[in-house]
Amino acid sequence: MTIAAKAKTKTLRLTVHAPVARLDKYVAETVPQFSRNRVQQLIEQSHVLVNGQKAKASQRLDENDEITIKIIPPAYPVAEPDSLVIIYEDKDVVVVDKPAGLVVHPAPGHPDHTLVNAILAHCPTLAEGNDLIRPGIIHRLDKDTSGLMVIAKNEHARQCLIDQFKSHAVSKGYLVLVKGSLSPEQGIIEAPIGRDPRNRKRMTIVESGKEASTQYKVKKYLGDYTLLDVVPRTGRTHQIRVHLSAIDYPVVGDLVYGVKSPHVKRQFIHANRLGFCLPSSSEYQEFTSPLPPDLEQALEFFTCDSLKCLPKEL
Repeated sequence: MTIAAKAKTKTLRLTVHAPVARLDKYVAETVPQFSRNRVQQLIEQSHVLVNGQKAKASQRLDENDEITIKIIPPAYPVAEPDSLVIIYEDKDVVVVDKPAGLVVHPAPGHPDHTLVNAILAHCPTLAEGNDLIRPGIIHRLDKDTSGLMVIAKNEHARQCLIDQFKSHAVSKGYLVLVKGSLSPEQGIIEAPIGRDPRNRKRMTIVESGKEASTQYKVKKYLGDYTLLDVVPRTGRTHQIRVHLSAIDYPVVGDLVYGVKSPHVKRQFIHANRLGFCLPSSSEYQEFTSPLPPDLEQALEFFTCDSLKCLPKEL
């Protein structure tokens, strides 16, 4: 559940005094309490107008343009008790094993029953930074991706983890099942990822996108399927799914970029490894998570099918 802040909606008006390359950059620099991501959200929600008209984040501004910003108080997530699998915890961080089907933080369409709500029930104070609806969140997993996540309990831990993610000091590993016998057995997929201009809810390979790099290694061939160890070197939205689809080895169970399967009810992606330096001691720790029962059962089917035997359980 979320609770709206009591503060009233405010409206800011800005006048541009010289040509500006981008609307979102100008607003973020002029109104420093907003991050650029927050500004882009406001623009997408039509809360930022240029000369009274809806605008895009990339819109160029001319001298004397008038910008109107409606500031709507955020809805703060509140604690909702839920069962959590906690792998590790100290005074700075909590490492959890997120189940598939659980959204990480409140968002349009998912105002409550998220990982953040459950974490707040376990730990009432989390690092907020500049984003009050995503306290403690440093990185994310898709709703239907299971596995390991680290949450920051205080500002020191939040900044320490952000620095490690930015410098690629965090080690992440995923188990992924794809359609096809992937060859070569190991490699790196490098292709820029951005919003699909034909469908803003999808990501795609696009020249103007952000640099993205995904390393993979074949763990096991299962007939016309391949189980992979995947290490994303960057952290773009839907990166693993988009990159593997782009090389024609789509993720099994992925209804957006991959292929359907009667034996996998969601995308076969599990974050099985996460390593980072603990903020309290700078000691490197690595955590692992086994495949959850649904993916283990699916893998058993594909293994048996590749050997032409009957699975123990369907």
